[in-house]
Amino acid sequence: MLTRLSRFGPALPRLLSQPPSRFVSQSKPAGSAGSAAVTELHPAAGDVGHGEVSQYVKNPEYHGFSSDPVVDEWNMKVGFFFGISVALVIGGTFIHYLPDHGLRQWARREAERVIQQREKEGLPLIGEDYYDRNKIALPTAGGEE
Repeated sequence: MLTRLSRFGPALPRLLSQPPSRFVSQSKPAGSAGSAAVTELHPAAGDVGHGEVSQYVKNPEYHGFSSDPVVDEWNMKVGFFFGISVALVIGGTFIHYLPDHGLRQWARREAERVIQQREKEGLPLIGEDYYDRNKIALPTAGGEE
């Protein structure tokens, strides 16, 4: 993508700052003497014959919320305030104060409490047997039954 943009070189800022307002066709029309045809990107505002006028002609700063420019700007500001500011602040606060997922913090606190209790009682931090030997039912040495 960047390699394609680099082909434009110094003309790129000029193209982005001033979009063209009309195109001139240099091809020869089929039934004419060879004059260049000029076409407008946007039809002139004073054209008669159709009743529909683009919102961008009526209001150059049209945001797409309403045909009234004042209501359009107000709805845009309210929409962006609630859509971005409030959603980010309330959403971030909600995510920050979610309960401990997976009980990781609780497990750490519980492990620290058990370590302190075992140190106080003089016991080793980790016993040599994970399970109590008296509670394990082992098979008899006589073989399989």
